[in-house]
Amino acid sequence: MTAQEVRLCGLLLQEHFGNVVEKVGTHLIRSGVLTLRALAHETKLPLDLVKKSLCVLVQHGMCTFGAGRRGPAGPVEYRINCEHIFHMLRYPRYIYTAKSLYGDTGELIVEEILQRGQMTMSSTVKTVADRLTHNMPEGQSMDYSEVVSAFSQLVETHFLQRCPPLASAGSSSSGAVDTPLPVATQPTEPESNPDCYKLPYINLTGQGKRRRSSEGGEAEQRAAKKARTDNSECGDDGIYWQVNFQRFHLHFRDQAIISAVSCKLDQTSSEIVRTMLRMSEVTTPAHAAFTQALSANEIFRALQSSYNIARPNLDQYLSLLVDDPMEFVGKTGDSGGGMYVVNLHRALANLARATLESVVQERFGSRSARIFRLLLRKRHLEQKQVEDFAMIPAKEAKDMLYTLLSENLVQLQEIPKTPDYAPSRTFYLYTVNQLPTARLLLQHCYKTVCNLIERRLYETKENKRLLEKSQRIEAILASLQATGAEAAQLTEVEEMITVPERQQLESLRHHINKSCTNQLLSKHESVT
Repeated sequence: MTAQEVRLCGLLLQEHFGNVVEKVGTHLIRSGVLTLRALAHETKLPLDLVKKSLCVLVQHGMCTFGAGRRGPAGPVEYRINCEHIFHMLRYPRYIYTAKSLYGDTGELIVEEILQRGQMTMSSTVKTVADRLTHNMPEGQSMDYSEVVSAFSQLVETHFLQRCPPLASAGSSSSGAVDTPLPVATQPTEPESNPDCYKLPYINLTGQGKRRRSSEGGEAEQRAAKKARTDNSECGDDGIYWQVNFQRFHLHFRDQAIISAVSCKLDQTSSEIVRTMLRMSEVTTPAHAAFTQALSANEIFRALQSSYNIARPNLDQYLSLLVDDPMEFVGKTGDSGGGMYVVNLHRALANLARATLESVVQERFGSRSARIFRLLLRKRHLEQKQVEDFAMIPAKEAKDMLYTLLSENLVQLQEIPKTPDYAPSRTFYLYTVNQLPTARLLLQHCYKTVCNLIERRLYETKENKRLLEKSQRIEAILASLQATGAEAAQLTEVEEMITVPERQQLESLRHHINKSCTNQLLSKHESVT
């Protein structure tokens, strides 16, 4: 873990769960593996608070646990999962993707499960139906069956998966006194569970209920108390569901490939690639280098009729995709009119390369980007060769190379003619190592996101009293509008915020929105 990654994890935990969870999580990141007692002793926090913090982290899949070095009889040890903490950066994108694919119902299902970490199907259906009913006009309500249908579609496409059941390290015998108690160990990977995507039968009929404005927190507490009873009545007690982050990431990868093909060739080619990816999205393993081979006949039958692509034109487009230098699509055989695959690893490498070139061009200009692309293509070049191939004057080329070298975007490799490494008898070759350079760019993105989060927290803290005043006035206005107050009374309440305070609020919101926009751009660049 780098310093920027630890810093970002701490800020995300603090922003979502508070200072106590942030302190426990950050200490686990720096220490690696710790027992509960050791964690409470080293953080100097009460044992009860440490337990609750670990429960929150485990609930959201950010902390794993298992038998320690002493074996099943020893204390349980906890380990932080930083990758799942980074997933919080993409929560808005997960929710937006669910909305674009499955509408408002899918959006709320994913949002509820992300907020709570894991939920039963019946509890999710009831909560989402109630929220949708609350936003509907009077007299209308959302039926549970519609939410169940959207939930089923998310499971069928693997965007939701069952939480694996807890494994037991041993079994205790009632007659053996000296036998140690069984220790709950962290469950295995969800994919290893044969029922990972199996929907339970739930006995759930009815419609969502409209929550009254006077209820609020009391209704939520009553619902929480009834949750276990309701789950047992519905038939899915103990079956919890979580968001399959890997499936969302594969969807993001597919969309990036489709967008790249559309920009490089045309819309029709991108629709053909979209069809190939859709046909193999569930059957292709997550880390496979290629999709499953598909024949031209299968691709033609799977194409939507609205594309109006004739069979001869499909063969021409497939040949064009195979011959393209980007090599997004490859041909593996001739049966069935030709067997075709999408080269996933090559596509990702080309996307990463294009991102690096774009960053160099934005930061250092088009001439530096020309040198960078030249080094990516030729791999190793001397300074004189760079000047000649890039057609840039010697002085400018030297300055640009040294600038890129100082930013660690370009590396210098020494190849001596003799063992003494004499400068006069040594070749100095410039090169670009794509993978380390991409990791460097990722660290820069983490640093940028950290700075933006800290700036937003600072601005909010400095103007805390003004924001609280604004929220109180907005609540008063909402209640007056609900009771049908007169316009003069509403204007009088609005004037409780003075003109300078209103200008300060607008400036604060502008800065916060700008920082959030830049944060989203940095997240998107890190995902790409």
